[in-house]
Amino acid sequence: MPRIGKYIATAAAVIAAAVVLFLVLSHYYVHDPSQGAPVCLFKALTGWDCPGCGSQRALHAMLHGNFGAAWRFNPFIFFAVPLALFYIFAEARRRSNPRLYAVAVSPLCLSLIILATVLFTVLRNIL
Repeated sequence: MPRIGKYIATAAAVIAAAVVLFLVLSHYYVHDPSQGAPVCLFKALTGWDCPGCGSQRALHAMLHGNFGAAWRFNPFIFFAVPLALFYIFAEARRRSNPRLYAVAVSPLCLSLIILATVLFTVLRNIL
């Protein structure tokens, strides 16, 4: 295996292990609401929920199969998780499928993601 291939394989293994660890911890972590949660800087400055507010609870609910609760905590997670998986796939297939990667990182695609995030944030806070 060429040197760069070993580097990529090692990096992929480390990332996969980190993702598995995160998912296991998220599945078994039970938050005690009396202890509070980290303060969201965006919410502290604006008073609005950011696109990520509630996403940890939503991910926890999803991992337990409670999709209704996940939707109530943060419906954006149903957009963000598949999108993140798509970008991981596009990055992993960067050399074998350069057209997919080019579309994924195109200014149009990235602009649409930013627009969707901003629209979600505004609608979430005014409705």
